[in-house]
This record gives sequence, structure tokens and C-alpha cells, in this order.
Amino acid sequence: MAIASDAPKQSFRLSQLLYDTRYRSTTIQVVVLMLFMAVAAWLVDNTITNLAARGKDFNFGFLGIRAGYDIGQRLIAYDSDSTHARAMLVGLLNTLLVAFLGCIVATVVGVFVGVLRLSKNWLVSRLMTVYVEIFRNVPVLLWILIIYAVFTEAAPLPNAFREGGAASMILFDTVAVTNRYTAVPDPLFYRSLGNIDIGIFLISSDLLAIIAAVVAGWYANRLVLRRATAVQNATGLRPVTWWKTLALLILPGVLTLWALGFHLGYPSLRGFNFTGGINVSNSFMALWLALSLYTGAFIAEIVRAGVLAVSHGQTEAAYALGLRPGRTMNLVILPQALRVIIPPLISQFLNLTKNSSLAIATGYLDLRGTLGGITLNQTGRELETVLLMMLIYLVLSLLISGAMNIYNASVKLKER
Repeated sequence: MAIASDAPKQSFRLSQLLYDTRYRSTTIQVVVLMLFMAVAAWLVDNTITNLAARGKDFNFGFLGIRAGYDIGQRLIAYDSDSTHARAMLVGLLNTLLVAFLGCIVATVVGVFVGVLRLSKNWLVSRLMTVYVEIFRNVPVLLWILIIYAVFTEAAPLPNAFREGGAASMILFDTVAVTNRYTAVPDPLFYRSLGNIDIGIFLISSDLLAIIAAVVAGWYANRLVLRRATAVQNATGLRPVTWWKTLALLILPGVLTLWALGFHLGYPSLRGFNFTGGINVSNSFMALWLALSLYTGAFIAEIVRAGVLAVSHGQTEAAYALGLRPGRTMNLVILPQALRVIIPPLISQFLNLTKNSSLAIATGYLDLRGTLGGITLNQTGRELETVLLMMLIYLVLSLLISGAMNIYNASVKLKER
């Protein structure tokens, strides 16, 4: 009787690395990685050799040297005796401030304009089209320079705001736009909790308390909505929650502000300048407005495309249920359009953050103006400063992209 036996195993041959589909992809990846590492090693060795030939070395010791220059607008303490590392931190915070405020304003403008572009009112839709076409087809650097010129040339001098002068303050006499700066109210607290010294800079305990109260209210509102959904699933009737949502989102922050004795310090003219408020430089205002309006034009098109991507049957179904156009847009169309809007919106946020480096055109000292400008020129450390800037912008972009990707994952369709 014949006995079946296992087929003999074939021995491994080097030719299989190229001709066997089981190993070919791995082989190609290993070869490409080795070539990349070889090129990188050659670049590093060539750079070190050229630096040595010029009598230079590669180190970041210059960050501990006295900077010797002033920064007009800053969020933390700084003077000319501070180090270059401190100046870099001030510039980074200035960049983050422009990027954060710019993303907020650009998103609000973009959503507003994108929805109005779909309006059935011919005049409104055409006006929004004109805004979009003008701002997105002119380079953002030109918009920065134009808005900066408007602030510096068209705005009045501070002494024009004297009683009986040619200029007057706006927003109930709380804001003064001058050709030097914009004077705005300063948030103050009668019962301040002080600051927390973390070594690098001070963190306001008042701000942390307000953020904690708002976050707690938001989390409590989520629990209320989750319970209302559970009741609806069990009984078919959804409890009324609008007043609870309103109270939880507003009252914690308002009560915290009241407990801290929040009030505003209004700017007033004393001599030749405004005191008692915050004098925001026109270079910051021009950069912020230009980036916001420019990016808002692109976001408007993204929003319009997202809304148009939602089937028209959704709108008809909402109308059939008796929903008004405004409620239909807020409750039916926009939530579905977010799945289309969020991915390209991430790119616009990244572009706005990187475009903030154009601040050097108006003299606003951000990361590019401090580390990549004055520090680079004073120390002669071109390679180190450029590499630091590249690394910082890369980390910022990855953080923004990661946060937006997490939000995108929360709003995408959940398949069963």
C-alpha cells in the first residue's frame, strides 16, 4: 500500500528576493531605505566638512546668548537682556496667537460666506462671489500690505481723539483705531487668583479657572444630551433640554467671571497716547485680518462644495417635515456636509499657520522675525536657525493635523 508523504520544502534562494512576490516589496523598501540613509549621511558629512572649512561648527549654544533687541508686542515678559531662546519663545507665541485667532475668524467668515453664496437672493449671492473671487485670486502678501497701508495711512493720529477732535472711538467708545496701534479694552479682575510660575513664563490662574468652568459645563451638557437620547430611545419622547444646554454652556463661565470680579479697563487718551487698555500693533491687526479674510475665501468654497455634496432630497425631506430653511441648514445639511468639509479645512488651517511667516512684511515679530530674522543675522547661525524653524513649523502642522483628524473621525459615518 502506498503511503502519502509531505512534499519536500524548497530551500530559500537569493533570487527569490527579486522574483518572488512574497519578498519583492520588502526588498525594494529595504533598498530605498538604504539609499535614503546613504544620501542623508553624505549630506550631513558634506555639511560638516563645509562648515569646518569656514571655521564654523554645528551647535545651538547661541540660544543662551543675550539677544540685545526688543520685541514690541509679546505675550510673556521679555527685554533686550533676555536670551535668544527667550526671543524664539516670544516669536513662537506670537505665531500661535495669529494662527489661533486667524483660524477662528476665517472659519466663521468662510461658513457665513459659503452658505450665503447658495442664497436664492441674487444680490447677496453675487456679493459673496465677488468677495471670494477677489480675495482668493490676489496673493496674500499683497493683502497684508494693503491692509497695513490702510491702518498706517488712513487711520488718524492718537491726538485726533481728544475731546472735540476729528476722530472718535468706536464700539461704544471702547476701541480707538490709530495709525500707530489699535487701543482695545484690557480684561481685569478685582479678585484675581494670581499667576502660576512654571519657570519659562507665568500662567494666569484666572484664565485656567475660566477654561475649567467652561469645559465642566460643556461636559455636563454632553451628559444631559446623552440622557435625553436614552430617554428618547426608551419612550419615543425626547425631553426638553434647550434651557439646560443654554444654562450649562453659559452660566459656569459667567459665574466664574463674576466670582473673579471681571471688568474691563477702557483705553483713554493721556497726553499723546492711549493708556488703560491694550495697544495692539497695526502690524498684528493687518496680518490677522489679511490671513483671516484670505483663508476665509477658500473656506467659503469648501463649505459651498460640502453643502452641494449633500443630496437635495435631504432638503426636500426636511421641508416636508415642516422645518424652515434656517433650521434645515443648521440641523440637516451642515452636519452631513461636515464630512466633506473637514478634510480640506485641515489644509487651510495649515496654510494659514505657515502663511503667518509673512508677518515680516509688516514688522510683526513672530517666529520668522525673531529666530529666522534678527537672531539669524546677529549670530550667523543660518543652518541651526533654519533647521529649528523647520522643526517647529513641522510640529505645529502635525499637531493641528492630528487634532483635526480626531475631530474628522468623530463626525464621519459609522458603518456597521
